[in-house]
Amino acid sequence: MRPDGLPAWTRPHPHESLVLWGIFLVSMLLLRLAARDLLALNARRRLVPHLAARWVHFQRGESSDGERSAWARSLVSLAEDLVAAGRGNVEMIVECSPTVDAAEGAATTHGQIDVVLVGRHPAEGTLSVQLVELKQWSSVTRVEAATADLVYVPGIEEPVTHPALQLGKYHALFTGPAGPLNGLQFECGGFAYLHNATNESVRPLLGVDAPTGPYARTYTSDTRARLLKDLQCHFTDEDDYSAAEYILHRMNLRNTPLLDAMVKSNGEDTVFTLRGRQKQVADDVLKASEQILDPPDREALVPRPQRAVFLVTGGAGTGKSAIGLQLRADLEAAGRTVKYASGSRAFNAAIKENVGYTETEFRERFAYFSNFVNPPEPPLDVLICDEAHRLRDRTTHWRLPAEKRGTKPQVDELIEASRLTVFFLDGAQTVRPYEVGTAELIEDAARRHGAVFRHYRLVEQYRCGGSDAYIRWVRALLGVSPQEPYEWVPDGLMHIEVVDTPGEMEHIVRTEFDAGATARMVAGYCWPWSKPDKGKNLENDVRIGDWHRPWNASSESFCANGEPPSRIWPVHDDGIGQIGCVYTAQGLEWDWCGVIMGDDMVWRTDRWVFQRGRQRKDPDAGVMRVAKPGSLDPKVRTSNLDDDAFARCVRHAYHVLLTRASRATVLYSTDEETRRHLRELVGETDVHGLRPTQESIPPELRIARHGGGARSRRARRAWNKAKRKNEMMLF
Repeated sequence: MRPDGLPAWTRPHPHESLVLWGIFLVSMLLLRLAARDLLALNARRRLVPHLAARWVHFQRGESSDGERSAWARSLVSLAEDLVAAGRGNVEMIVECSPTVDAAEGAATTHGQIDVVLVGRHPAEGTLSVQLVELKQWSSVTRVEAATADLVYVPGIEEPVTHPALQLGKYHALFTGPAGPLNGLQFECGGFAYLHNATNESVRPLLGVDAPTGPYARTYTSDTRARLLKDLQCHFTDEDDYSAAEYILHRMNLRNTPLLDAMVKSNGEDTVFTLRGRQKQVADDVLKASEQILDPPDREALVPRPQRAVFLVTGGAGTGKSAIGLQLRADLEAAGRTVKYASGSRAFNAAIKENVGYTETEFRERFAYFSNFVNPPEPPLDVLICDEAHRLRDRTTHWRLPAEKRGTKPQVDELIEASRLTVFFLDGAQTVRPYEVGTAELIEDAARRHGAVFRHYRLVEQYRCGGSDAYIRWVRALLGVSPQEPYEWVPDGLMHIEVVDTPGEMEHIVRTEFDAGATARMVAGYCWPWSKPDKGKNLENDVRIGDWHRPWNASSESFCANGEPPSRIWPVHDDGIGQIGCVYTAQGLEWDWCGVIMGDDMVWRTDRWVFQRGRQRKDPDAGVMRVAKPGSLDPKVRTSNLDDDAFARCVRHAYHVLLTRASRATVLYSTDEETRRHLRELVGETDVHGLRPTQESIPPELRIARHGGGARSRRARRAWNKAKRKNEMMLF
């Protein structure tokens, strides 16, 4: 216990002041591209600036002239040799951590290997990996006559180790129990490449006393021909799929989408492996539950009065929901009374329909923020509140009876509903004026209730292919961050392209969907939204020239042509033909996402302009049509919302839509000047191999869609019967 009587877990964490704590807990990686694509990027003068920006992101500081020179010369030399060997398809993972060890500082302890070459073996067809140390040394001299372990390099004061010794350590880490190759079938070797040197100038590195092993080869400019031949022996020239995907998965840069994980586990476990900061947050909450809650197996003589509030903030894809769902499973297994509340109807409906819960099971585990006007008695042990940025000032709605309308701030209702409340919040996802959830609001409420308060910040990026570069680019593009918009640099983790027509966008998205990827089309709320007619037919409200498509169905049941109701549109296969908006997409993700930017946010010369639209009734069709282009969101375009708040809501809505994809975003704007601006920022995207098609993913790593979405009532009953039978067999 602390001297003030509070539990020991409430002491400030030694790293709490470091907002970027834990950034090394995800494997460092500056770039992943095929050799031919790296050369194309370099030809566009975008290779070195991108690597320098990534270097800063990983808290390495500003890159030195030597580092930039090495990237510009050594990387390009190696890529040119791969192309010369007919192996331009081989992928180059640049400056990456050799281990996925979650120990703090692992990356700084083990260092980063210059390049990992990844492809398939020409004879075996299995994963083929070569670890590469690139040296710009032109000469070396021996330190000791008896060994080549240490050499002097001109311009470096202290002796340096033989590159093969470095490679030996990397090889052990890559192939060891915590390494990304563990458990895979692979060939793994390595070599040092001194493209500025000759054999004679680095003779100490090549003698009979030099280190040996599959990772100990050394090439110079004299042995370039042998290097090309060896590359041909290690890698096939076929490129039917990306072998690097295996490494990315093992380096925690590719995750199972949240809903897929829940479906796979029947809702019993998220099957996520919490890592780094995520695991610390979960462990602290579990520890707090043990120290401030009464034992679950017996009634306390004197109930403990202490309350605690945990706030976890982080951007899209930092793992907030994964932590929350894992906590729910762990706390429930420990005998605690726990509920998972959300402000997102789409997220809750997707969980309910796809995981297979009965109505009773779902209500036992999940809730909405509005369900706690009257606090449970006794209070819950734990209430987990996801999407807390969607908190309302009051729980009130015209459809609610008087007794279910709140009289106090909604945040107070949630804190009073449990002894331990966990809030997950992303301030960049507030998309309606009445969403008031902020870190300050929650901290103030915790203090009013005398609760111990703890704030965690997540920064590791797991959505959008693990591409923090993409997230930063989107935020700069939309003006969500103070950074000026800048040209996108492909990093091999996330892909974006701009198209000229909505038909082109739909063709790309549908092609990937038909190949087995998850995919959807979404748009800004810039068109009227009609309810199905009496025959349950949908109106093609989203009209762009001759291209007309319906919004997702504003219906509680399936429509005439099999279109699913809006609550399960994000996860039902038949939802591919309708357009979603921020309210049905928030909290979910797909491999591919087509995003339509409407006239609510258009680029004019040097700035974004935000426009409110108007609608009118078409007397011939009997439905509403656009009268003035702009936002038609009834909660946002209202005249009593000032211009700054209106712009913030629109920006945040597009921030949500542009961060729904885990592999690729296809972007289209209805405004011609805006499309030109987007094309300038995105740049060329027709470089071979950059588009992450479903066929480019190794077959074993492709996640199959879960068919038609919701299980039938009969199938759900059968599943629960089997579940109960299995539970009975345990005793």
